[in-house]
Amino acid sequence: MDNKRDILTLLRAVASGEATPEDALLELKEAPFEDLGYAKVDFHRAVRQGSAEVIYGAGKTPEQISGIVAAMHGRGCGNILITRLSPEAARLVGESCELEYHAGPRLGIAWRRADTPALGHIVVATGGTSDLPVAEEAALTAEVMGNRISRVYDVGVAGLHRLLARLDTLMSARCVIAVAGMEGALASVVGGLVDCPVLAVPTSVGYGASFGGLSALLAMLNSCASGSAVVNIDNGFGAGYLASMINQMEGLKE
Repeated sequence: MDNKRDILTLLRAVASGEATPEDALLELKEAPFEDLGYAKVDFHRAVRQGSAEVIYGAGKTPEQISGIVAAMHGRGCGNILITRLSPEAARLVGESCELEYHAGPRLGIAWRRADTPALGHIVVATGGTSDLPVAEEAALTAEVMGNRISRVYDVGVAGLHRLLARLDTLMSARCVIAVAGMEGALASVVGGLVDCPVLAVPTSVGYGASFGGLSALLAMLNSCASGSAVVNIDNGFGAGYLASMINQMEGLKE
């Protein structure tokens, strides 16, 4: 089963008589994972967490990535995310599957589904253009997980009027992802403007004293704006995943 919606569809089919309880039981009790030798592919991740397993590409060979993708696709999975995927690995993986590759965030999407919903509203904002690779990792992750995304890029505190010009977009969001390097001030400013959770993403963008993003991380952790949380340096994927959970949980209340 690819996600909870698939299980609900199956259960409704049983309730309507379109499927037998025995057929449903067989589909649900299929092995929860497949042991490929080098990886144990978790097919029940979507049942537990609402989204299929994500493949971390760094450190894996293209053959290993292709094998995991094939196993997941063979069980009906689509929108398979591959993070930290190098261009060369993407080229080789793309020879064995339908792969959409985004070079900036180094993100691959295997077997992308055209019928993916666009629920709720998440805003992804960046301090500067240099933060785009991390921001796009967050935005694409959330999109693939079925969320509507607005991109508000290059609105850092060096020109605060650019951010205020998009206040209507920010205020309509269920969650905002604020991506910034340097001193990481964007998250605090956004946190003081909106009435929804803010996920702060420090990036490794900046000069020497930024210490590879540590300065932005510490600034975001010490923000006085309420309702803000911080993920790890350059972790756009983590922010996009969490924002999706927040956005879709808020949707259940409506």
